[in-house]
Amino acid sequence: MSPRVCIAVLVVVVGVMVGADRSVSAQVRPFEAADIYRQQAVGDVQLSPDGERVAYSVRKSDRPGRPYSEVWVMEIASGAVSKLGGEGGFASGPRWSPNGLEIAYFGVVEGQVGLVVARADGSAEKFLTPITGTNHPLPSAGERIAWAPDGDRIAFVSATGEAEDAAAGDPMVITRYLYKPTASEGMTRFNDNRRVHIFIFDRITNRVNQLTSGIYYEHSIDWSPQGDEIVFVSNREPDPDRVFNYDIYAVRVANGAIRRVTDTASAEYQPTWSPDGRLIAYLGTRRSLTSSETTMEDTHVWVIDADGRNRQELGGSIDNRQRSVRWASDGQSLYFTVQARGNVHLFQLPTSGGSPRMTVIDRGRVGAWSVADNGAVAYTFAAPSGPTELYVRHDGSSEPLTSLNAELLAERVTAEVEAFTFSSFDGRPIEAFLTKPVDLDSANRHPLVVTIHGGPHGQQGAAFNLTAQVYAGLGWATLMVNYRGSTGYGQELTDAIFKDQNGGEAKDVMAGVDAALDRYRWLDGDRLVIEGGSYGGQLTNWIITQTERFRAAIPRASISNLISFNYMAYYHDYLAVEFGAYPHENGIIDLLWERSPIRYAHSVTTPTMLVHGENDNDVPIAEAEQFYIALKDVGVEAVMVRYPREGHGIRETAHQVDLLERSIAWYKRHF
Repeated sequence: MSPRVCIAVLVVVVGVMVGADRSVSAQVRPFEAADIYRQQAVGDVQLSPDGERVAYSVRKSDRPGRPYSEVWVMEIASGAVSKLGGEGGFASGPRWSPNGLEIAYFGVVEGQVGLVVARADGSAEKFLTPITGTNHPLPSAGERIAWAPDGDRIAFVSATGEAEDAAAGDPMVITRYLYKPTASEGMTRFNDNRRVHIFIFDRITNRVNQLTSGIYYEHSIDWSPQGDEIVFVSNREPDPDRVFNYDIYAVRVANGAIRRVTDTASAEYQPTWSPDGRLIAYLGTRRSLTSSETTMEDTHVWVIDADGRNRQELGGSIDNRQRSVRWASDGQSLYFTVQARGNVHLFQLPTSGGSPRMTVIDRGRVGAWSVADNGAVAYTFAAPSGPTELYVRHDGSSEPLTSLNAELLAERVTAEVEAFTFSSFDGRPIEAFLTKPVDLDSANRHPLVVTIHGGPHGQQGAAFNLTAQVYAGLGWATLMVNYRGSTGYGQELTDAIFKDQNGGEAKDVMAGVDAALDRYRWLDGDRLVIEGGSYGGQLTNWIITQTERFRAAIPRASISNLISFNYMAYYHDYLAVEFGAYPHENGIIDLLWERSPIRYAHSVTTPTMLVHGENDNDVPIAEAEQFYIALKDVGVEAVMVRYPREGHGIRETAHQVDLLERSIAWYKRHF
């Protein structure tokens, strides 16, 4: 056993001993809000071709402003690490050269921001060319850097043209359907209209060549093994702002000629060449209407001949949402992640068919991952016991490579997360997860916080959740219900929300509350509170219009009026997917109003603290503003907390800590 693994095992053993007997050390105590500053998590992961080194990013929150990432390179055998970008530098998106001697990444060199190449140990960094971005939404965008097989050229995606800021005009003239960005930064209130195209940096000539151009956006690139083509994704509908439909294309490197690989009414994402160049694997759907923001339909793994023939849904036998597909080095199988019952697993599936091999099926969540030529797999994993760390798997066994949170975890007690399944109002089985209080006293009653996930097509599970752990330290339990519409339980459950938002899934949540109170008799049914973000915020708003059981509520980034939301968000196709038609069609607008929480504001008695980012274009802050006034008109105790500089979700670390502490104070006040 290597010294690195011995240390990791020692940390786990000490943590278990301390959790069993808290008198061991006076330093051991429950998690608290300020631990957000100390928490670290591994993000991106890239193994070198030979599998001997791994580049990975580490997300930190110990500076003012938003969390930031550092990129490190580890020699797996020794555990020795080096940092890309130098001390205090910036680096992201590392990608190994074909020979494994260099790494290309996005970074800063002497004040220049763009594409950088350095040796594997981070030395001899060289700035190659500037790269610019766009505020236009690029859903599920894939690779931004791709090495040519010869290692002499690097393809990358970058925006072109000057930003067109409509806000600078007087008057401001808007012509685009998608005229808003994903999140407004400062005065950039509108789509900058920059197009993203494919470029190639030639290291021999030290020149940049723009390979694609025009009014479309090209991204999610991969260079063919023969070096003659680059595959990419683009939406080339006659009106791409109005109809979201990604297809796969290939561009010839020699002359920029583009050919179409897929031509479907459904969406394709993240294409990748097989090692021999004969096939292209990708993620895809079947349905003709797909939202640019989210989708009810699970993406599955598909393969197609490089010339566009013989399209086959390889992952169809696995009835769950699939992500992040890549080839094994021998080209005989594909790796991809699968959402399943609150977990995210890593599967390997032969391209010839047959049963999948479950590579990583531990309780928790696989994030980024990478496979090397020797079959080694590096991956990030969030277990119930702590934040996301880096692991490597080879010859059937896994070992941890990092223990970034060892010091924090050694000083904290981690609460238990238990899963249980209950029968909902119509008999449908629904799974929920309960984080128990740290100091559980079955002779007393503990408050319950109901936390609702967003999406609605997402899932919660047993993976480490700092907010739930902080609540557990206060003696509160946290209930997470994977209501109908959630992913990880098959397409039928995901579809069960169709044309029924704020219907059956709200009843699932309430049935989960009743099941938890019946199962855990130490829960206090008189001290219930409820919170959720995005769709979870919408569901929070709805539930407090239907019941008076909750002492307090905290909807975050929430929708209160489905009609106004549809026309103010930066995307306008999400509800069309969820309800089967656009609001102006088939009387859908009447159904949207019927299912809007604000219509029933007169029924609310629950004290409500509405939380929203000032620059949220996903769910505009007007959704909180109108519900706040409606509650005030009714006479409900209401507070609106607006965070400046924030979009859809609270990102700045100080804001995250403030929100958690403010939430605790709000609940304590009403308990």
